[in-house]
Amino acid sequence: MCTRSGKTRCSGSVGVRIGVLAVQGNVSEHVHAFRGALGHMGCVASEVLQVRDAGTIPTLDGLAIPGGESTTISRLIDKNCMRKAIEDFEGGIFATCAGMVLVSSDSGDPKVEPLGIIGMSVDRNAFGRQRESFETELKIEGLTGGDFHAIFIRAPIVTRVDASVRVISRISQGIVAVEKGKHMALSFHPELGNDTRLHERFLEKIGN
Repeated sequence: MCTRSGKTRCSGSVGVRIGVLAVQGNVSEHVHAFRGALGHMGCVASEVLQVRDAGTIPTLDGLAIPGGESTTISRLIDKNCMRKAIEDFEGGIFATCAGMVLVSSDSGDPKVEPLGIIGMSVDRNAFGRQRESFETELKIEGLTGGDFHAIFIRAPIVTRVDASVRVISRISQGIVAVEKGKHMALSFHPELGNDTRLHERFLEKIGN
């Protein structure tokens, strides 16, 4: 697994297996970002793959649920019989934008059946339509190297969290980043920039 020793790095002989749920959304962008993050960390023995079937999920150390259209992703998860495999997954989940809606316990939308992985309520499309998308610099608790340039596209906001959920970033409208155990959920799109620090942070979490 990924381990930290001075600089963030991995053992050359032991790596991680990361899957990106590939039913809809920013799949290739996450694959690219995770490969970049693993390269920065020296995880040469690791693998990043697109996941289209339930049988692959238990073989992973981490699973990314990307941004896209949450109602469509929810429907395709069920159509492809992936719901139970994701709910039972013992690794870490990295959820962004629509993924944050899906891993919540309350999606705020009857058309989206949440997975209930992180105890939180979300306001889906809290910022309105596509034209309301924006970028900003975020302070993220525990992230070294300065603020994170975040891209919000029809993003959700977290309105409530359980006591077991750690809030790591918020803006004036509400909570935009949380962690629970090995899981991380972000309302923005870290995969759309060149900054892989949050992908690296997730890799460190699943390697501990």
